[in-house]
Amino acid sequence: MEKIRIQKYISACGVLSRRAAEEAILEGLITVNSLPAQIGTQIVPGKDTVCYKGKKISMPRGEHVYIMLNKPVGYVTTTRDEKGRPCVTDLVSETHRKVYPVGRLDMASEGLLILTDDGDLTERLTHPGHEIPKKYNVKVEGEITEEQYRKLLSPMEIDGYRIRPVYTEVLSRKNGRTLLQMTLYEGRNRQIRKMCGKVGLKVRYLKRIAIGELTLGRLRPGEWRYLSAEQISYLKGVGADV
Repeated sequence: MEKIRIQKYISACGVLSRRAAEEAILEGLITVNSLPAQIGTQIVPGKDTVCYKGKKISMPRGEHVYIMLNKPVGYVTTTRDEKGRPCVTDLVSETHRKVYPVGRLDMASEGLLILTDDGDLTERLTHPGHEIPKKYNVKVEGEITEEQYRKLLSPMEIDGYRIRPVYTEVLSRKNGRTLLQMTLYEGRNRQIRKMCGKVGLKVRYLKRIAIGELTLGRLRPGEWRYLSAEQISYLKGVGADV
């Protein structure tokens, strides 16, 4: 396997974010082959021994892999694209596993995306009867009016389908734009953009920040890590409800 930077390796293992890994390295909490690590140190996974606070860390092994990605704008949520556009799977190619996105985020949106090769879990989590909440930060042009806000909270029809109420909170009004936080329990195609458009609001920024209890934490756009055992168990427990 090719060498990778230690902070990237630690993040991929699901132990710490890259930023937190750098801080741990500076604090002397990370060692490589029993020697203090340096920021930028390169290691060979499976060959070099990396420890955090004296405990060995490693890439998760098992029948399936589960990945959390902070999808950047400009990537399509698919494994390949007939138009040659970059795909989210390009960002996790170093895993050398064929993984698939669970659900979708449109090309102009960013944020939390789960990828896995566990087909059974993917099917359960994307089942129409599944009710795991997904939370988004949405910045719209202009200052939202009381009438527009009321309409967002009311029953609405999108593409001939009556959607469930969407909890919406106004986080801030600044520089002629409004930042909303919206929580969905279903995922119709481009639902938030269509909802906002229907009440006369233009979306300028859309980011998924949470799926159920899973949050992005310090993952930067384009960064990813493996889910922890606890996070995997959580998703399987939620997925078992349908």
